[in-house]
Amino acid sequence: MTDYERFSLLCSVMGASDLLPIRDERIPPDVPMSAGYVPGVPRLGVPALLMSDASLGVTNPGYRPGDSATALPAGLVLAASFNPALARAAGEAIAREARSRGFNVLLAGGINLARDPRNGRNFEYLSEDPLLSAVMAAESVTGIQQQGVISTLKHYSLNCNETNRHWLDAVIDPDAHRESDLLALEIAIERASPGAVMTAYNKVNGEYAGGNDDLIDGVLKGAWGYRGWVMSDWGATPSWEFAVNGLDQESGAQVDAMLWAGEAFGDPLKAAYADGKLSAERLSDMVRRILRSIFAVGVDQWDATPPADMTAHHEIALEIARQGIVLLKNDGLLPLSPDARIAVIGGCAQLGVPAGCGSSTVVPPGGFADVFPLGWPGGLRNLYLVPPSPVAELRRQLPNASVEFDPGLTPAEAVLAARRADVAVVFAIRVEGEGLDSADLSLPWGQDEVIAAVADANPNTVVVLETGNPVAMPWRDKVNAIMQAWYPGQAGAQAIAEILAGQVNPTGRLPVTFPVDLGQTPRPDLPGLGAPWGTATTIRYTEGAEVGYRWFAHRGLEPMFAFGHGLSYTSFEHRDLALVGGDTVTASLTVVNTGNRRGADVPQLYLIAAPDGERLRLLGFERVQLDAGESRRVTIEADPRLLARYRDGRWCVAAGRYAVAVGSSAVALALKGEAELTGRVFGR
Repeated sequence: MTDYERFSLLCSVMGASDLLPIRDERIPPDVPMSAGYVPGVPRLGVPALLMSDASLGVTNPGYRPGDSATALPAGLVLAASFNPALARAAGEAIAREARSRGFNVLLAGGINLARDPRNGRNFEYLSEDPLLSAVMAAESVTGIQQQGVISTLKHYSLNCNETNRHWLDAVIDPDAHRESDLLALEIAIERASPGAVMTAYNKVNGEYAGGNDDLIDGVLKGAWGYRGWVMSDWGATPSWEFAVNGLDQESGAQVDAMLWAGEAFGDPLKAAYADGKLSAERLSDMVRRILRSIFAVGVDQWDATPPADMTAHHEIALEIARQGIVLLKNDGLLPLSPDARIAVIGGCAQLGVPAGCGSSTVVPPGGFADVFPLGWPGGLRNLYLVPPSPVAELRRQLPNASVEFDPGLTPAEAVLAARRADVAVVFAIRVEGEGLDSADLSLPWGQDEVIAAVADANPNTVVVLETGNPVAMPWRDKVNAIMQAWYPGQAGAQAIAEILAGQVNPTGRLPVTFPVDLGQTPRPDLPGLGAPWGTATTIRYTEGAEVGYRWFAHRGLEPMFAFGHGLSYTSFEHRDLALVGGDTVTASLTVVNTGNRRGADVPQLYLIAAPDGERLRLLGFERVQLDAGESRRVTIEADPRLLARYRDGRWCVAAGRYAVAVGSSAVALALKGEAELTGRVFGR
């Protein structure tokens, strides 16, 4: 391979789009526009790399007019299912649709932990817990790569806030980092072997993630032995020296040219190689890693690709929404009576369901129901509404009911509709997305006031939250039922209506803790929030490994709704806990459906105390579908790293007795016991 061919693999360029309307001449005319293009080496059988954002489906932010794809629910919906099989099915569907367009690298696998409920991209990610995030991400990556398409994991690491992300320094204790965000990545990489890992925009402990030698060469490639390639995020390569520190490929070079006045892995990298500042060995390693992933995943072996089965993919989107919608509260009102007079209020529910903003936005088949620009350029902050409408779906599910819609523009008008109805169903929405964090947890546009007024007027009030994050609920004690529907995708309206009508039994469990307010979070005031773009910002993640429910337990705080919480139209019991110790903890228990209808339970195994003190950690979970009266024995084995502390470059399990518990959430732990573990030191 010539030096020219080697260097050509080290830099991707973006296709023309709404954000970057000028077509780069390096992209051949017959290549579909997408997030990234890397030329191949035809004489050696190395295919060109065509990259697409694909967290929630194949995205199209103005690249290919008229193109659409299956709009899957948000990552939080997928994680709320606690069903790894759905994650694999979603990955397979995305990959098939990508492959039908010629895309062979998907910028999927978002796995940043939800450390802050204001983070604009939390909806794209999976959870606040390393194990749940790792399991779901690994299955998604596996599903993608089994179709011969490379998947990334991203963003390495600590891209946990969007505020001034290019100039943000995320500061964390290195050992705590290994026990939290890095542990999620470590487990996912072990399980799925993603072809590429994408670095984050931010700095980590003073060094940009894309050029952080400790993280890339020390941990990722060194301790974990990762063999794939490391790519930057788009516009996150300010210097060619990142290559010396482990970065293998610059992504979206035109964005680097705009932000940093040059394409770092173009002429500057070639000059460094000519001057001996970049060694021949390192150059070969960069290229070898890219080639290895191409050949390992089978991108070079593509046969003819059949058209994607969009009907089957719609069913996958529907099943994710059904299993990921969480019933937070129900004082007996749900499911709705089949002949009720129902007032549906607010949330643009006559049009569709919302989707998140940014690089994850997917144009659904047939297009959006409507798009409302909210002031940011290039579609970065739009209210996207995905059809069909919840109103239409509710009428379809309840043909004998009377369903009236009111837009909920003012409390007074909403109250009039609520008084005419037996039941008021208020839809509440919030726009969240890439590039910005929310200022608080309130619902915008006076929706909290509308909900409170409706609840005062009609005691039979249901609130359906379509948001990308937890929200404050000052009205929660006034309403009868609360459903967290997130951004539920193209089949979301149907799933919402089915659960409200009782056609589907809710089974979702919260993958993130819902705080009462920001005062319960590690940073009530977010550093840099509202500062001008380009302001250097430091966020100190002083909670360390105590993320989410771990933080609440550590500080003795009672959340509004706990991690793992979710109600059902049936009931379950956990019985007969048996524990085995040794190198790890293995728990067996019986799950019984004590109700009168079929449903799914998610028993969760937690560490609650170790020899060195109290410590709450999710050790494992199992989703169990049971008929009324049915029981099943379930066995859950803990990954020993979740029982360990990371100290002095090794995982350390102290000898002694470990207290564990099984329950339906992080705060509802009914069965408890102890297991004796052998002390040991392992890993790197």
